[in-house]
Amino acid sequence: MTVSLCIIAYNEQNSLPSLMSDVLAQTYPHELTEIVFVDSCSSDGTRDLFESFSEKYKNEYLRIAVLDNPRKIQAAGWNTAISYAGGDVIIRVDAHASIPPQFIENNIKTIESGEYVCGGARPSNISEPTPYREMLLLAESSMFGSSIASYRRQGNGKEYVSSLFHGAYRREVFGKVGGFNESLGRTEDNELHWRIRQNGYKICKSDDIISYQNIRPTLFSMLRQKFANGKWIGLTLGVCPGCLSVFHFVPLCFVMAIIVCIALMVVGLSTGMSVFSLPIIGLGIMYAAADLLMSVSAIISVKQFNGYMLLLWLIFPMLHIIYGVGTITGLIYMPIWKSRLDGSAEREIEEVKKRIAEKTAKTEEIT
Repeated sequence: MTVSLCIIAYNEQNSLPSLMSDVLAQTYPHELTEIVFVDSCSSDGTRDLFESFSEKYKNEYLRIAVLDNPRKIQAAGWNTAISYAGGDVIIRVDAHASIPPQFIENNIKTIESGEYVCGGARPSNISEPTPYREMLLLAESSMFGSSIASYRRQGNGKEYVSSLFHGAYRREVFGKVGGFNESLGRTEDNELHWRIRQNGYKICKSDDIISYQNIRPTLFSMLRQKFANGKWIGLTLGVCPGCLSVFHFVPLCFVMAIIVCIALMVVGLSTGMSVFSLPIIGLGIMYAAADLLMSVSAIISVKQFNGYMLLLWLIFPMLHIIYGVGTITGLIYMPIWKSRLDGSAEREIEEVKKRIAEKTAKTEEIT
């Protein structure tokens, strides 16, 4: 089986050298591997790294391509890669990722066992570890700090899931369901995998497959990421509610509960009725207990403790609140955003189908 490994990047010159070393270390035959790099108009040395890799190893691989993504957004980049890819299997890997040597090989083994879409656990990782970053990693890795999504952790052997990261897809899957929805910013994976399931395919998560995603290196960048993630949950609700789960809205419910409790407390203070202060007190006690319990549990789970980890009980509420505020922002802006959609995303989804069909027909003519 031939495989197309697709990587898109925007200003990732610091992350790419490590990932490229991972690509070179893959045990799957290089002569059966096509590398598709997509540069999203980077202003640093990202494209130079792509070009240098292509020139240096062009005779080692089936093909190496360096493509452009003028729209910059991830969904458009993935569609560019998918439309070009000529492999029997298309694998997408984020630029912030790390993949072990057997990553491609284990994906192909799973596909050859009869699966059409597969992937594995994608726990978080850090580059250039420091005590501060180890604390951020602990916050991101904890179910209380991130989510209960099964793709974040190993376990349960082989199972079928609703979504995953760094997926491997038989090319015919995209030929049937089309490409990524380019109107979506952070939820394009959820929407694509929803369409894949709607078309009768199963998404297999195997414990034999694992990859890693490097976390944001600062608290500010992590909070900015959480806000954007929450905002896109609110926006996506207007176009594809079926691709979201109830867990996506837990931070929203938490923030709304805080707002309601504060409003009741204000009413109580203005009317002299102290009973109205009870909800905010109750909510505070319950959340503080859960926060403390999960912080202690997370700290106990690590092999090496450092003092920064004592800040987890402050980091968790910050992550929850900023995500919930992001969702509220998305919900408020969603009607305006939705009214501006011109149908180009749907046309691009169909265009990907067309391009894959044409490429498949040409391949069959040659063979």
